Amino acid sequence: MGSTPQRIVILAGLSGAGKTTATKSLEDIGFRTIDNLPHDLLPALAAKIVGNPVRFPRTCLVIDARDGDPHAAVDEVRAVARANGVETRMIFLDSRDDVLIRRFSETRHRHPFGGDAQSPRSVAEAISEERGILSSMRESADLQIDTSDISSRDLRDLLVREASEAEQGIAIRILSFGYKYGLPLEADLVFDVRSAANPHWVDALRPLDGRAAEIRAYVLADPAGAQIAASMEEFFTKNLAAYLRDGRARLTIAVGCTGGRHRSVVIAELIREHLAQLPGGAQASVEHRDIGRS
Repeated sequence: MGSTPQRIVILAGLSGAGKTTATKSLEDIGFRTIDNLPHDLLPALAAKIVGNPVRFPRTCLVIDARDGDPHAAVDEVRAVARANGVETRMIFLDSRDDVLIRRFSETRHRHPFGGDAQSPRSVAEAISEERGILSSMRESADLQIDTSDISSRDLRDLLVREASEAEQGIAIRILSFGYKYGLPLEADLVFDVRSAANPHWVDALRPLDGRAAEIRAYVLADPAGAQIAASMEEFFTKNLAAYLRDGRARLTIAVGCTGGRHRSVVIAELIREHLAQLPGGAQASVEHRDIGRS
């Protein structure tokens, strides 16, 4: 039985987006977390970590923006790890501005960029500044998680899945959603299936969701729905291999309809089934973000 390879997770994101919950979740599955170290000390810490795999088998470095843009320091950390054959994963937690503002209002916590008594700043201004500082980190992350509409338990499950899937190569995640509730911030590919016939307008079908056989049959019986399904199959048959060769750690495929309950769920499930049938059998997880909304 082989030993578990040494791993470093770099956790970054906006204040209020869930880093505390994420940190505790990673600690629960055996990660040693190191929070808010000055950026200029991170490369030396990385060298110490990779030089002592027994003491640091699984480490999470929690990064924030109080020292400015951490991108250069994180690049050095990843270079040190790569030179020593240690895998790193960068996870970025994001959330919509209105959700972040509400969370700060509810907790009455001070935002790190909220200024002082002499020159206070609004939470919206503080969020805008922090988002700008961390923009390059967000773009280079292996995994982006939008915590706007997920529970602490769902966030924990996502992180546990990431920790287990990372050693298996690229992780493919298919996410259905409703446009009326906003685009998923973490999506790599977004497909709009609102042109298919909508079961919501059929009284007998409205209470069901896209996992029901009746809903699938209704969507695929519509010429537009059947064409969408065929186009999705053709797209992934021709292009999935290119994404798998791209060196990314995760591919998030988002499929949207109006409410995220019927059409997007059907097509998301069809994509998962089709990927499994491709040569090599690409396995994907499916999540239906808005299926429970009324």
